[in-house]
Amino acid sequence: MSNPITKYFKNLFAFNRIVEDDIATKGLIKADALLNELVNKKKVPGISITVLKDGSPLFQKGYGFADLEERTRIHPKKTVFRIASVSKNIAATALAHMVKDGLIKLDASFYTYVPYYPKKKWDFTIRQLAGHTGGIRGYRGTEYALNKPYSIKESIEIFKDDALLFQPGTDYLYNSYDWVMISLAMQEASGIPFEDYVNEKVLKPLGLTNTTIEGHPDRTLSVAKQSGTAGDTKGGSSTNELATFYSKNKLGFRLASPVNNYFKIAGGGYLSTSADLANFGQAFLDGKVIDRETLMPFLTSEEVGGVKTYYGLGWQVSEDKNGRSFYGHVGNGVGGYSNFFVYPDEQMVFAILTNCTNPKVQDKLDEIIALLIQKSSKNSEESYFV
Repeated sequence: MSNPITKYFKNLFAFNRIVEDDIATKGLIKADALLNELVNKKKVPGISITVLKDGSPLFQKGYGFADLEERTRIHPKKTVFRIASVSKNIAATALAHMVKDGLIKLDASFYTYVPYYPKKKWDFTIRQLAGHTGGIRGYRGTEYALNKPYSIKESIEIFKDDALLFQPGTDYLYNSYDWVMISLAMQEASGIPFEDYVNEKVLKPLGLTNTTIEGHPDRTLSVAKQSGTAGDTKGGSSTNELATFYSKNKLGFRLASPVNNYFKIAGGGYLSTSADLANFGQAFLDGKVIDRETLMPFLTSEEVGGVKTYYGLGWQVSEDKNGRSFYGHVGNGVGGYSNFFVYPDEQMVFAILTNCTNPKVQDKLDEIIALLIQKSSKNSEESYFV
């Protein structure tokens, strides 16, 4: 008989991949139709997709609008979106470099690096924070959409005086404050701003020139139109356009509430294009990121009481309905929803970005991904581009 706890954790990150009986004859055309349908039925204002197979683009296209009023079209290589919790994958990659460089130890106490954080009933480690088993609470009330210019260090005021929800290592609770804390520890350990370390160790070496930091005052990104505070970014190409961010209600799309994600860069503050994210995933398949020994703990599911959480260290590590293994992340933030999956056995990378707070289209995205995986197995030279 199956373990209900195992089912719970697995279902949390294993998506329902819906595949129609006739998809073998539809392939890319069917996926294209479904993506067009999301826009035509006003499920999303715009959507960008880049899919790589064996290191080459299989499917790359933009649908709908980066800005509804200006009718600015989506471009998968140029339109920049909020990637929300996919940011954790970027932060985790930087943490892996810091572990390799000997600046941080995964099993060291968080207090080793941030001794001024208020003491709790139990100690907890960097590994436990990275795998969401440290007992730190999640968002309360409007914390999800704060629009205050906190630095990373200042932001711990939000939650630092709250008790741990459970003894670290005995339970699992996904949240973004864990990665706020990790980014603070990384700053203290390295002596340089978190975003600078990420830029030098991850973004520059991997050529992710269109992956930027939201809310940073030093540089700006050229945009067609902006909302909120997202025009303040660091890095990126001046030819790129920042999508306007929307939320959806019964009356349709409206501008998303202004939000400043700078303090939670590591947990959900990065911006990127679908093309950049796909290249990021490909770097893992190509072994260009870091040595396998250092990387393995990050891409291996943690366990609670001998039961898998289907989450590694900053990475969802699971399998889809058809039993295919993947790692990556789903992201949901104010004005942005993202899917980023790396399928090592299939040698495929998926990066799908929308400019709307949770549009509730995951079932359709799962169907599109399943279609493209099955299409790729046909070894056709056919592909879709902008």
